[in-house]
Amino acid sequence: MKTSDLQFPEGIQARFGKTPDDVALNLADAVAEFLVARLKEVPRASLVVSGGSTPLPFFKALSGKPLDWGKVDVLLADERWVDEDNPASNTRLVRDNLLQNHAASARYLSLKQPGATPAEGLDAVKAELAGLVLPLDVLILGMGNDGHTASLFPDAPELAYAMDPECQDIVAATTPASQPQKRITLTWPPLRDARFTALHLRGEDKLAILEQAMSDPGKVLEMPIRAFLKPGLQVFWSP
Repeated sequence: MKTSDLQFPEGIQARFGKTPDDVALNLADAVAEFLVARLKEVPRASLVVSGGSTPLPFFKALSGKPLDWGKVDVLLADERWVDEDNPASNTRLVRDNLLQNHAASARYLSLKQPGATPAEGLDAVKAELAGLVLPLDVLILGMGNDGHTASLFPDAPELAYAMDPECQDIVAATTPASQPQKRITLTWPPLRDARFTALHLRGEDKLAILEQAMSDPGKVLEMPIRAFLKPGLQVFWSP
């Protein structure tokens, strides 16, 4: 697919680049600029990121930005319910790649808390996030080939609850049948209301999935990413 063939809804900005590193640098510049401006207005700012391999160059680029990281709360949009020493842990990924260099002084809020399951640890996660100021400031999302984002999976029994516009919980446990691990995720309302939202993608296959999502935006529970395809979204993509 040619990127020029992709027609975005009005108000969504496409910020495409030639290489993953170029896009990572552009995204890091945009996020740093937003956080610097935000910290001139408020005592603390929040940065919500996603796991996986795509954001690694972005994490490394952002970690070198000389902003006032001691006033930034960093957390994941979602996490697998595994210990930090597990290779599947996104907390480990964030600590090893983002919370380095200048960003080492940021405050990390972990979605993985004690408990055998996300449901058992839910109260501890809520306690961890109790001091987090809403709306969130910066949100960086990814997208799976099934149209999920965060741990809002189409096949998760808890999806309707987590996507409810009136959901009062900041987090929810999810148990998608397609995934080997149980999950904890921020729910749609706090994600929806973030001040700066970017969708960070890599690969031609993701463009095809995005086109599919945009072709029928009303069926949100079939492809949860559709809930975020609204004015203000910035899509950062590289081949």
